[in-house]
Amino acid sequence: MAWISLLFAGLLEIVWAFFMKQSDGFTKIGPSLITGVAMLGSIVLLGYAMRGLPLGTAYTVWTGIGAVGAFAAGVIFLGESTSPLRLAAAGLIVAGLVLMKISSTE
Repeated sequence: MAWISLLFAGLLEIVWAFFMKQSDGFTKIGPSLITGVAMLGSIVLLGYAMRGLPLGTAYTVWTGIGAVGAFAAGVIFLGESTSPLRLAAAGLIVAGLVLMKISSTE
């Protein structure tokens, strides 16, 4: 259950990062509210996941999901640029997440 909570915490991190960008510096109320709710949900789920996972594993996976997911959302929905180096960097983060999961005893 900890890994499922961690996955959803990471997905909510993508949501809040995306809507923070859409909030235009918190000047738009709708995206700002979504940002706040998603942040709270993400932190609560991360805390729950940490009950069963080591700190380093949980935090690394949470930030990795958020980083790669926010990068992908920016490219897909906001038309942000890609380059071979940016794609390689995202791939290395994903590789690190896979290694972290494989090395975890939980």
